Amino acid sequence: MELVQQTPDLSAYLAADDVIDHHHPLVRETAARLAKGVADSYEYARAAFEFVRDTIPHSADSGDMRVTWRASDVLAQGTGICHAKAHALTALLRAEDIPTALCYQRLRHDAGTGHCVHGMVAVRFHGSWHRQDCRGNKPGVDAQFSLDGERLAFTPDPQSNEMDYPVLYAVPHPAPLHILQAAPDRAHLWENLPDAL
Repeated sequence: MELVQQTPDLSAYLAADDVIDHHHPLVRETAARLAKGVADSYEYARAAFEFVRDTIPHSADSGDMRVTWRASDVLAQGTGICHAKAHALTALLRAEDIPTALCYQRLRHDAGTGHCVHGMVAVRFHGSWHRQDCRGNKPGVDAQFSLDGERLAFTPDPQSNEMDYPVLYAVPHPAPLHILQAAPDRAHLWENLPDAL
């Protein structure tokens, strides 16, 4: 699948906003801590990916009912669903001048009802985009940071109406973001995730 930038302006994939708030002191401090002792931007990107994947539990896996969506809040509260974790990783990567996009899949909802939109990131290295999934590993899920072939959490099954969305967004897509921002708790969020973009 060919990945397509939403905007041709690469600087858009380095920008900060209310959600990807990499100007926030906590994001800056976390990025500086992760950058210590790494040799280059590739090693930093892998360290940031593993930090978000492994130290911030996916709230559905951990049972945490809190809902986060702003990158700094994900880091402060240490919880979030895939979209929130993708926002945190995007902020940490952009804080170190690594172009990062938000990207999505349509998957069967693991609650067993219909489909939902799953959030990930893509990083730009060597003139190409590489998708990464920091949702957090669990039995049956083994996502790894890779620039040499994708090692994502999930592979969509077209026969089940699952799909990869090819667009690389500079800002979070409004469909999942608005539901994250409005949800009073994860139970509500889980029942109201969009089933498509």
